[in-house]
Amino acid sequence: MSIRPFRDINRKKTKVVNLGNVKVGGDNPISVQSMTNTLTTNVKATIKQINEIQTEGADLVRVSCPDQSSTQSLKEIIKNVNIPIIADIHFHYKRAIEAAESGASCLRINPGNIGNKDKIKEVVKAAKDNNCAIRVGVNAGSLEKDILEKFKEPCPEALVESALRNIRLLEDEDFYSLKVSVKSSDVFLSIAAYRQLSKVSDYPLHLGITEAGGFVSGSIKSSIGIGTLLLDGIGDTIRISLSDDPVQEVKIGNEILKSLNLRHRGVKIISCPSCARQGFQVIETVKVLEEKLAHIKTPITLSIIGCVVNGPGEASMTDIGITGGRNGNNMLYLSGVQTEKIMTEDMINRVVSEVEKKVIEIERN
Repeated sequence: MSIRPFRDINRKKTKVVNLGNVKVGGDNPISVQSMTNTLTTNVKATIKQINEIQTEGADLVRVSCPDQSSTQSLKEIIKNVNIPIIADIHFHYKRAIEAAESGASCLRINPGNIGNKDKIKEVVKAAKDNNCAIRVGVNAGSLEKDILEKFKEPCPEALVESALRNIRLLEDEDFYSLKVSVKSSDVFLSIAAYRQLSKVSDYPLHLGITEAGGFVSGSIKSSIGIGTLLLDGIGDTIRISLSDDPVQEVKIGNEILKSLNLRHRGVKIISCPSCARQGFQVIETVKVLEEKLAHIKTPITLSIIGCVVNGPGEASMTDIGITGGRNGNNMLYLSGVQTEKIMTEDMINRVVSEVEKKVIEIERN
């Protein structure tokens, strides 16, 4: 049970690109991705981290391939995971060829940085032969020298010019299975660049605020930048770049999409910050419920409100709701309807039970 969103987001219709079994662009769901931070040559650790990232809800995972040992390891890694892998390539065109031949679903490259047209042609051939897409990854921190000289500093126009130049290098080789990013660590620069690029390109866009920082600051910057673009209808796949566990990147990415009603996965908890009116310890209750319900993938709304000021109203709009009452007597709501009183000590177990029942009901229907 949920209310209709106040605002519908009209996404720009972009081309559809296949990355393994994940379709990016068009009317397809906005995908969430992250990137491993293990040594790729440590195959066991990399596989473990990829599986953790996927379990949290990632659709795609990027893996760095800085040397031949890494691209050789990529083949074994891909055999042992069930999620499309994007190979992150910089400068050396042979790494891109090796990654495509090892089974990568996508190559993240800047064509202009990997050599002359003959080298680009070889990379494109490898991508075509192995059904591999390409992401043109433009970054404000690594723009081409002549573009920097022209614009004097990274600016939206510089990022877009670099992106269009690199797109043309691939189109000249009759290659169109690509997506594009124009990232910066500056929120305003990123937003402006993506808006400009969206006006002149129909390729799917990968959104991100690069090098956003630690968990709190990076999550906020990413939410503002990516959220603003998504509200504009721009963006087909996202990555939250945090100096933190990659699993946290996926968690924040999915929360951004849930907040905008663009994707629905798992339990969406509406909870109050708590105050002196609370009938139970809201903060601790929410923490425990987040942990106990982390395994739920079916979209469900749950309100946990400490008192009757806003509690009944929120509960009327969620699948399951709890409103705090006096002396540990809290009210349970199911599908917006006041159902029965529950003592605080029994509340968490009952909520978990009701969520699991709701999952069965939804999956059955």
